[in-house]
Amino acid sequence: MKLSTKGRYGVKAMFELALAHGNGPTSLNIIAEKQNLSIHYLEQLFSSLRKAELVRSIRGAQGGYILARNPEEITVGEIIRTLEGPLAPSDCVIENEDKGHDCNRAGCCVTRTVWKKIWDSINDVVDNITLQDMIDDHDKMTSEEGYMYYI
Repeated sequence: MKLSTKGRYGVKAMFELALAHGNGPTSLNIIAEKQNLSIHYLEQLFSSLRKAELVRSIRGAQGGYILARNPEEITVGEIIRTLEGPLAPSDCVIENEDKGHDCNRAGCCVTRTVWKKIWDSINDVVDNITLQDMIDDHDKMTSEEGYMYYI
């Protein structure tokens, strides 16, 4: 399973906001420069992140974006799902209240069981990594002498 640029760039951008948490708003220009990302693409991503209430926009000359919650309260899973949708390896494991499963064999399909285990594992990992965890990892990596860390 491979994430699109939406999910990957969104996590990078949110990491930059987490690093700046408590220091006021960060402009998209700064995030784009630090992460070598397109500002136009970031604008699209931040529209979704703002609607999901993961970030807040601050208007004005010194404006930009801030995290809507503390870094320890925002998970990588929330960010990726906001930008990518469900992280299911197959549509058959996504339970839809309106339609149920599209496959008429869902109740007796062995491969669906495999996809469900993969999906549960992926969700468990991304839902247990917070932006604060990323900051902590970053601090450990950058404190090693001579090591430069990029995400």
